[in-house]
Amino acid sequence: MTHARLTPLAQSLPANVPFVGPEAQERSLGRAFKARLGANENIFGPSPRAMAAMAETEHWKYGDSESIELRTALADLHGIAPENIIVGEGIDGLLGYLVRLLVGEGDAVVTSEGAYPTFNYHVTGFGGVLHKVPYRDDREDPSALFAKAAEVDAKIVYLANPDNPMGTWHDGAALERALDDLPQNSLLLLDEAYIECAPEGTAPALSANDPRVIRMRTFSKAYGLAGARIGYAIAAPELITAFHKVRNHFGLNRAAQAGALAAVRDQDYLTQVQTKIADARDRIAQIAGESGLTVLPSAANFVAIDCGQDGTFAKAVLDALVARGIFVRMPFAAPQNRCIRVSCGRPEDLDLFAAALPEALKAARGA
Repeated sequence: MTHARLTPLAQSLPANVPFVGPEAQERSLGRAFKARLGANENIFGPSPRAMAAMAETEHWKYGDSESIELRTALADLHGIAPENIIVGEGIDGLLGYLVRLLVGEGDAVVTSEGAYPTFNYHVTGFGGVLHKVPYRDDREDPSALFAKAAEVDAKIVYLANPDNPMGTWHDGAALERALDDLPQNSLLLLDEAYIECAPEGTAPALSANDPRVIRMRTFSKAYGLAGARIGYAIAAPELITAFHKVRNHFGLNRAAQAGALAAVRDQDYLTQVQTKIADARDRIAQIAGESGLTVLPSAANFVAIDCGQDGTFAKAVLDALVARGIFVRMPFAAPQNRCIRVSCGRPEDLDLFAAALPEALKAARGA
């Protein structure tokens, strides 16, 4: 019988995905969620200019394989050269390309226990070996990450700032100092997906030509274009050029490029969204406090709520919220899994969450 001959590595991997999406959960439940507060999407939506630009796109054309207009606009925004920027299919796509470039079977990679699982998915998919260190005070620990990298001769060290799933962050100047301890042959992958939501000074003041670091950013969060799947990386030109060896040159659709370009050019709208995100974080903290819970300070477009017990209890709270039509998520690893994670939403979304949380807590405590 004819069959596809998978590689031994592919045969050894589970056929799963890092996250079970809300649509899949809705199909399983047989009904739609009342409030979608689990995927860290920007529920406030993208710039109207971005929406108009996407609607006016000539879809019969392939997208520009070099994304020149968008890279130039991003370069102007950040005061760097277009040669320092690569555009890709969201940070997830860029993570896959970077791992493909650097990680072979048996190569060491360092991350935090409970950090962004899609990165881990790419590493194992190319045969890399993951080495994990624990969070420290609910934050990723640069000192421990870099020490582990030196111990195992890591090709890549992954660090998100602000962090997902906790929303915590490090001051940019502190990260600059910590880089002195990054091993010479390791590359810091700095995931800055939530940087537009963070306080000023969270981004380290590093040269785009610094060969020690690649920074990844996205249009999925503050810019509100998660469905368009578009992001970018900033790094030294030599590393950026290497992406052209493996990337899908026509992987970015023309509408996504047009929407992202219009979004970059509408910084006034971004400022409005940043205000709405800050207000929503305050509202989530208020809702949690009214139920006797505390929150972790957040620099992202979500808030981690400490449920006050362990991961089993937090999962019971999450399940009770889902049963009441409120989609949220929670961290995977202890002790961070004592929390649930709630995305910033519109007032009407958070009103639904406020009504459901006391009932969910009561159900979890009864269970």
